[in-house]
Amino acid sequence: MKDYIIRGMDQDQQIKIGIIHAPMVVEEGRVRHNLSPTATAALGRALCGGLLMAGYLKNPKDSLSIHVDGDGDIGKILVTGKNDGKIKGYVTNPNANAPLREDGKLDVGRIVGSSGHLTVVMDLGMKEPYVGQVPLVNGEIAEDLANYFLMSEQVPSAISLGVMIDKEGKVTEAGGFLIQRLPGASDEVILRLEEKVKELPPITKYFEMGRTPEDLFHELLPNVEILERQEVSFSCECNREKVKDSLLSLGYEQLDEILKEDKKAELTCYFCGDVYQFNEEELEDLVKKSKDINKK
Repeated sequence: MKDYIIRGMDQDQQIKIGIIHAPMVVEEGRVRHNLSPTATAALGRALCGGLLMAGYLKNPKDSLSIHVDGDGDIGKILVTGKNDGKIKGYVTNPNANAPLREDGKLDVGRIVGSSGHLTVVMDLGMKEPYVGQVPLVNGEIAEDLANYFLMSEQVPSAISLGVMIDKEGKVTEAGGFLIQRLPGASDEVILRLEEKVKELPPITKYFEMGRTPEDLFHELLPNVEILERQEVSFSCECNREKVKDSLLSLGYEQLDEILKEDKKAELTCYFCGDVYQFNEEELEDLVKKSKDINKK
């Protein structure tokens, strides 16, 4: 069964909810970047959070990026996607790891750090992208995103994000939910929902029990209306032609230097880890093209 996300709201239009089940998305990220268990959980939470948020973008060309820049060993975390259900991302240090917490959970906050910033960038086709930045709360990603919504967008939100990993380091469960209060929502509805959220097991345990996003939807809101179901995937749009363009952007002199010294080039995509190799003949062709461009 493919990973997917569902979105909807209660029939009184007081609450909107997005719920995602995405173990394959996170496992793809783990394999592509050869991540440690704790780094897998950190990137996985950010990937799920990015998908939950990007789904509310209105136009196909709109994009959303989440930057997590803390003082922990993992360095920076960056994920980016559009409203098509595709997401990509990477971390600066894929080997960052930490002992399990006392409660047996992966210590994401320790490798991310609690000093730093979370930045959300939305390119909505305007002259300048929207940029919202807030201090990190604890580096656990979910709480940091909830703080972003409250401080930057003034929208009270409940967010849960989780990744479960087996003894071999493979992802067995991953997902989360984003619940947001709409204008005019009654305090009674909010209090009732808060109590139900408190009663829930961790999101990964919920899915491990064989429950689905639809089950969770109806558990949280009995009169919920599911408006959309969308498949999600880890996907990068890089290709050989785009990488050639990147090489050309280096300019004639730098390309010619690479050709003379190395006689080959190898580039790795930060987002997906794909490697692109160019031999001497291909570099000669690129140097010629770059020289022709400079003449124009």
